[in-house]
Amino acid sequence: MAAKWQQWNERVKEQYPAIFDRLARLVALPSVAAQKRAIPETARLIRGWLEEAGAEVRLLDDLGGSPVLYACFEPGPGGRKDRTVLLYNHYDVQPAEPLELWDSDPFRLTERDGKLFARGVGDNKGDIVARLAAILLLRQDGGLPCRVKWLIEGEEEIGSPSLPRYMDKYGHLFAADACIWEFGYKDAEERLCMTSGLKGLTYFELHCRGAEVDMHSMASAYIDNPIHRLCMALASMKDDKGRVLVEGYYDGMQEPTGRELEAVLGLPFDAEAERKRFGVKLPFITDRSGRDPRVVTAFEPQLSICGICGGYTGEGAKTVLPKEAFAKLESRNVAGQDPKRIIEAVRRHLDRHGFEDIEIRVLNDEQRGFRSDFDHPFVRLMKETAEEVYGGEVILNPSHPGCGPMYEIGGRLRMPVVSTGIGWAHSNYHAPNESVRVADMLQGIVHIALVLQRFGTGSGQDA
Repeated sequence: MAAKWQQWNERVKEQYPAIFDRLARLVALPSVAAQKRAIPETARLIRGWLEEAGAEVRLLDDLGGSPVLYACFEPGPGGRKDRTVLLYNHYDVQPAEPLELWDSDPFRLTERDGKLFARGVGDNKGDIVARLAAILLLRQDGGLPCRVKWLIEGEEEIGSPSLPRYMDKYGHLFAADACIWEFGYKDAEERLCMTSGLKGLTYFELHCRGAEVDMHSMASAYIDNPIHRLCMALASMKDDKGRVLVEGYYDGMQEPTGRELEAVLGLPFDAEAERKRFGVKLPFITDRSGRDPRVVTAFEPQLSICGICGGYTGEGAKTVLPKEAFAKLESRNVAGQDPKRIIEAVRRHLDRHGFEDIEIRVLNDEQRGFRSDFDHPFVRLMKETAEEVYGGEVILNPSHPGCGPMYEIGGRLRMPVVSTGIGWAHSNYHAPNESVRVADMLQGIVHIALVLQRFGTGSGQDA
């Protein structure tokens, strides 16, 4: 006899037209947080859907920034009120530019060859619609087997700067036993990739100002060049093997457990494929250091220069000594590190090395890294149900190198967090022609429904 979840496969196929219509309405709203577009309208649309589906809903908007949605679905008859799963998603999206590289309107849902194209169709509106479909599927099938809460924010694509304030005041609303995070994808080998941890982010600028005006370059014989000076400061912060030389930079980092290290060393990594994928011209830093790229990527913080600006960069020559220069830097922090202390460490490093004049301007120092307890029953439940629904190898990474506000949920509320979603190897998140495959979306709906069903009947929770 077929398992109950296998019967859901046909049900979601029948419901696909309604799922498509809902997603089309959502992606039509250009909720670009960086441009402050369509944010209130998008929050109101989702709020209406959640209320129609039977949830208690609150729109939290009293602390500035984009509204945060809270929803709570009570279990159906026979469901477990003592078991609660929290869903985390975001309704904001990346800018669609450059528009000329899209094959269709980025804010009109378009289906071609079994794929859905639009900005946010995968990151992250498609997952919102898929998870709502899973909840509706279970409610139509006798009711939810456990309590389901939902946090949907509108600033993830700009670093979730307001979320810590909302969690300070409203964190108690989102208390739960475990959380299902917002993204996941199938890789080029069709393996579902999930994660139970994310890095945090510290983003800042270094400004070096040498004069009030640009000068003729003949003055460089005796007047310091701010670009040279900034480059020397940057060079002092990292060696040629990738080791950060800022004193105190690695303080607090949470070392991996044996199980986490084993899991990361088991992740697929093809160095030559990576070189070809990105057209890499330089040797890998890990070729010089002798380190394993998977271990460094997962468990160590990384300090990177994202951009440098200063002086004349137009066509032809201009003999100029620029008045100023600046660089944008990011630190991808691991679990245990305090982003504010990283800024303090950079300040001390600059001062000790004679760069007291270089100014630090902080853009984001709120996002901490987080890793779940890799041995938690809920982490195992997520992987086991995925293996059952997807019928193949599932990759569970204890620490994805991407950044997100996972600490605000897992760390503050002390719960395991596992991320899964409906993307694929060519979803093009943050790029033109963002897409998901219809089959992956329907499969993702069934997986979320099965997780909730199994969790409500006793799996994935400590006794």
